[in-house]
Amino acid sequence: MSHPRGMLADMIPLRYVKGDATSPQAKGPKVIAHVCNDLGGWGKGFVLAVSRRWRQPERDFRDWHRERARNDFGLGATRLVQVTPDTWVANMVGQRGIRTGSKGPPIRYEAVERCLTALADEALTLTASVHMPRIGCGLSGGTWSRIEPIVTRTLCERDVPVTVYDFD
Repeated sequence: MSHPRGMLADMIPLRYVKGDATSPQAKGPKVIAHVCNDLGGWGKGFVLAVSRRWRQPERDFRDWHRERARNDFGLGATRLVQVTPDTWVANMVGQRGIRTGSKGPPIRYEAVERCLTALADEALTLTASVHMPRIGCGLSGGTWSRIEPIVTRTLCERDVPVTVYDFD
């Protein structure tokens, strides 16, 4: 039975901690989520921390982009890459290009929402918690005040535990 908006007292709240999102503070299956661009670029921002820990997410992202004519790569697409027996990295294409231009910053909120909706399905299947920096707010140019409600709606309201990491 669904409950009307405003009656979500039983929803799992978003949790904020100081720390490194590539080192999730949780037991059990975990997904580390981050936003990527649609140009196939990987080299600035949070992805550097991901690549310092694991090679597979970058390699998979670059292959996914290179083969894009034959797969689902594009804005709104999400792909999970397993990096340990109980940890995955979610490469989420939520950014158009890499520079702010006439259409504003590269973040595309509707694409981020599609990514997080798909991520929720994956996390529920894996019974995983989700861990992320303040996605879409660095190089993507987005604002947390617009991203946070999307995270809450797509993940928390579906009972997926989410931890957001802020560096000290």
